[in-house]
Amino acid sequence: MTPRDGDVRERGKPPREADAATARLRLVADGVSHGFDGECVLDDVSLTVEPGEVLAVVGPSGTGKTTLLRLLALFSPPDEGRIALADSDARGTAARDELPLVDARANGRGETDARDAWTLPDDERLRLRRRIGLVAQDRSLFSASVAYNAAYGLEVRRARSTRLRASLARAVGRWSPPAAALDALETVGMAEMTDKRAESLSSGEAQRVGVARALAVDPDVLLLDEPTSNLDPRNTAVIEDAVREAKERGIGVALATHDMAQARRVADKTAVVLDGTCIEHGPTEQVFESPRDDRARQFVAGELVY
Repeated sequence: MTPRDGDVRERGKPPREADAATARLRLVADGVSHGFDGECVLDDVSLTVEPGEVLAVVGPSGTGKTTLLRLLALFSPPDEGRIALADSDARGTAARDELPLVDARANGRGETDARDAWTLPDDERLRLRRRIGLVAQDRSLFSASVAYNAAYGLEVRRARSTRLRASLARAVGRWSPPAAALDALETVGMAEMTDKRAESLSSGEAQRVGVARALAVDPDVLLLDEPTSNLDPRNTAVIEDAVREAKERGIGVALATHDMAQARRVADKTAVVLDGTCIEHGPTEQVFESPRDDRARQFVAGELVY
């Protein structure tokens, strides 16, 4: 029986133990500035996405939240500053996929030995990029089954010969989705819709598949760009539950949103971005209850209109 929208079945053991945060990487933005056509969009932004924590990036539309996430995802280099994936503990984790690691403090500033991802060779930067999952706001899915969409990130990471065999298996109807893709679909309440075509999904279901696709590869960092924008409360609740489960698995999550209530529900820390500048950054309750910057106080209280 297909579960109702928003119903999530009891899930099995996640791919990693809950204490795996010590084996994951933190994502650091250090003094990042960026612009388009001579116009500054981000100005000297520094923040860190820690393993096992949720960071809400709040601000009005057009203030640079999407640009920040794309830079964090290593889609393009910032005009100034650096983006780095840094070792999350003193023991070092270079054995994990032999990733090039850096050392950086939690505030993302002041570490001269932190290696900018854009100074690395292309193959090393690709390996870092593959540790980051990004769910864009436009819910881009392929015209294929839910299972295929959820498994796509896993498939492209496989050897070419393996991908070819999988394509042949799909062509003759003998393809089985990887277990990790099925687990991710279960996390977002879509396990009973694996054969459904993506084009027949509601906007909420499509967004849930997008989140599952990002979770299936078990990233170190999950970036979500307005993941519940224009969704009904049931789909919103499912996605927020998926964010909490990602956190329990040790994944660091950065959530761009203009929904202040959502930030308070799911985020451990909150960064307030206005006019491309991070004017407030700290524990969520502190940001909402006693912000240092008066503009942040006005914004989270709904008094500052943009």
